[in-house]
Amino acid sequence: MHLFTRFALVAAPVLALSHANAASPEDRYIAMRDAAIAKFAKLEKDGKTGDAVDKAEAAARDELKAQLTAILPEPARPGFAPAQLNLDTLYKGDMGFGLLDGLRFDADTGRDGGKIGEKRHDGSFVEPKAHIIVTTETLFTRWLSGHKTWWDKGSKNVPQQVDAALRFEGLYTQAISTDAAVINFHELPIAKPASATVTYGFLGGRTQDSFPDAADEVFVAALAGGKMYIAYGELAPTVQVPACTAIRAEFNKKADEAAEKLERKQITRKAYDKLGDLRQQGEDAFKRCFTERAPQQPAFAEATRQAQALLETALGK
Repeated sequence: MHLFTRFALVAAPVLALSHANAASPEDRYIAMRDAAIAKFAKLEKDGKTGDAVDKAEAAARDELKAQLTAILPEPARPGFAPAQLNLDTLYKGDMGFGLLDGLRFDADTGRDGGKIGEKRHDGSFVEPKAHIIVTTETLFTRWLSGHKTWWDKGSKNVPQQVDAALRFEGLYTQAISTDAAVINFHELPIAKPASATVTYGFLGGRTQDSFPDAADEVFVAALAGGKMYIAYGELAPTVQVPACTAIRAEFNKKADEAAEKLERKQITRKAYDKLGDLRQQGEDAFKRCFTERAPQQPAFAEATRQAQALLETALGK
């Protein structure tokens, strides 16, 4: 019994050490991230806020970046600033919480070649014209699992299969830093690089309300060599179809006229309700029209070229 007890006491730390060593780099990263999230949630709950706590949160993100840099020894991309952590915040209540775990490269110039942060004549500020996010396939699939019920019940959440997830526009809304929903206007016929097993690209835009009239961004994604790449950038020229815009404008005009007639009691509520949601009908008609006619626009071919070039840059080609 004594011999067995002594063996157990010696073996226990060895077994614990072996278990710790068995954890993958991604496991250790996730453990550190979750511990930091829990820490700052408690501090916030306890009312402990201020500069010192904010500095601690920034330092925690720096530690996470160091871990990811070791996991993802990514080379520099020409025309892009050094990589930074894609996570904007570790506070659960913040708008930028829950972004894709990965390293992000931001273009070092704006769309018009302006310096990042410069103020334009219209009062806006120059922002990077493109971004590249790199993560491991393991971290990506774990992120998908963590977001399978991210949005409230009744809203469609991100699919759990990689190929289907890349085609779901909500993935990009959740994965990247944005205060607006990402809109998928139309898939782009990008060529799959030899190193990639899955690729997807689309014409995009963003909205906080109605569907935009024009696509002004391209989004591309690829799974290659055990890594997931997601890149997005401003598009010039934008892709738009005036005939489709006119169709929606006509529906909106009818909606305004119907609302005015109802207010003036020129039609009954029953007659008004029978018209249905004219604005939604106009938006649906716009989408059908755009899907059909956009590929014939000269700007569509240029958007495909720009998306292909961005994908190649993301993959380090």
